[in-house]
Amino acid sequence: MDALFSFLGNYWWLAFVFGGAIASGFGALGNWMSKQSKQRHKQRIEMMRVKAELAQASSSTDPEAIAEADAASRSQRLERLMDTHDEVSRRWLDYELDTAKLIAFPTMSDGRDPHTAAFLRAKKVADGLRPESADARVDAETYAEYRDAVHDFEVSFDVAEQEARRVRDSGFTEAERQRLSRAQQMLNVAVDQSATAPERQTAYRRVREELDGLIVLSDAAEDELKHRVAGELEA
Repeated sequence: MDALFSFLGNYWWLAFVFGGAIASGFGALGNWMSKQSKQRHKQRIEMMRVKAELAQASSSTDPEAIAEADAASRSQRLERLMDTHDEVSRRWLDYELDTAKLIAFPTMSDGRDPHTAAFLRAKKVADGLRPESADARVDAETYAEYRDAVHDFEVSFDVAEQEARRVRDSGFTEAERQRLSRAQQMLNVAVDQSATAPERQTAYRRVREELDGLIVLSDAAEDELKHRVAGELEA
């Protein structure tokens, strides 16, 4: 301690040189401590609020209130599951109805592909277990089955899509890939507003000819393609 006082006595003038920096450092430290204190205060308040809600819920012995709370919670979870189900179905329809996408990623329409087949099976299961609405009364076991089915549906679609984008048309021969390329070019003409009506009609027929035996268009995809071409012709 005597050594410290001796140092301060001999070098008191350093306070004028570094006083600003020292003060600034203490100021920053003070601000940091203040922020930490406020954060801890907010955390304590939030913890107290949560504990109070839990205590209130646990103290309730009204069977009807408990049943209503459980039904509301399950309804919300069902709604989220059904939203996920709908979103995956929408992503699948993007391929199912879009001929251009099917030409670019043909395995998405090929039920012989193991990844696509697994996805289609998962879709069938999820569709079969889907409740009529989010407000439908389902027990815990039924809910768990539907939840797992939607999860399998989503994962299997992701896998099938990634594989389709990876392999693209590599499973076809060179001659078949050329046919797919011509079909894509003709499709662009068929829906091109700048093309004449005879050009669009001829291009549409060429698309069907080039895809024959390579890609099986669903009835929905066929109708959508006809609608697009007819819409362009009417326009």
